[in-house]
Amino acid sequence: MEFNSNKSIYLQICDAIYEHILSGELGPDSRIPSVREYGAEIGVNPNTVMRSYEKLTNEGVIYNKRGIGYFISRNAQAIVLQTMRDDFMNNELPQIIRKMELLGISFEDFYQQTHATASESSPQSL
Repeated sequence: MEFNSNKSIYLQICDAIYEHILSGELGPDSRIPSVREYGAEIGVNPNTVMRSYEKLTNEGVIYNKRGIGYFISRNAQAIVLQTMRDDFMNNELPQIIRKMELLGISFEDFYQQTHATASESSPQSL
C-alpha cells in the first residue's frame, strides 16, 4: 500500500477498507486480517492499524469477536456509503466548486464535460 503524506496513515487504512467494502471485496461478516497481520502486510506499525480498527469499530463498520478477530458488520456498506458521501459533500465538493469559480467553469460546462466523459466510458451498443 502506498501512502499519501497529506493524510494520516490510519485514515488511509480506513479509506482502503471502505473501498474494499464498497467494491464488494469485503462483505458482511467477512473476517479481516488481525492487527498484526495487516500491519505486516502493508508495512506499518500494528498500533497504527489498531487505531484504524478502533475508528472503524466506533463507526459500526467492523466488530470484534473476542479471541477470533475482526469482521465486517452487516450494515457496513450503508455506513461507509453515507460516511464517504458526507465527506465528499462537506470537504471535497466545496473545494471543487471553489476551483471551478476560480477557473471560470460554469455548472453547465461541468455537466457537459461529465456527461461526455460518462458517455465515452460506457460500453458501446452494437
